[in-house]
Amino acid sequence: MKPLIHPAIEDVPLAAILHALADPVRVALFAEIVAQDCPRSCSRLVSVLDAPIPKSTLSQHLRILREAGLIRGERHGVEMRNASRCPEIETHYPGLLTSIVGAHEIQMDAGKKRASRLARKAARA
Repeated sequence: MKPLIHPAIEDVPLAAILHALADPVRVALFAEIVAQDCPRSCSRLVSVLDAPIPKSTLSQHLRILREAGLIRGERHGVEMRNASRCPEIETHYPGLLTSIVGAHEIQMDAGKKRASRLARKAARA
């Protein structure tokens, strides 16, 4: 089994973090991991969006988040558990992740409101 890569936060450039969180699926996965007090297993992250994420795609997204220093993955038997590295990142890039996760939540709320308006409009027609 290949070892997992967990770079030191000092070695992670800002561009790597921004690139990892530029994808809407990855930012949703990261926001879900950040929202939990305990590590999240991959099986719990498969349905983080409206449509299920294929396991191979999920693995790729989590690898990118891990290699960007955003999460720490630990193997527990056949299960992979993922935890946020926010406290470490906060010391190196203060306020960065709070802003990004907050913006993601605002965007998700706006999308839900928009979908609700469209559903009401369609029901009237």
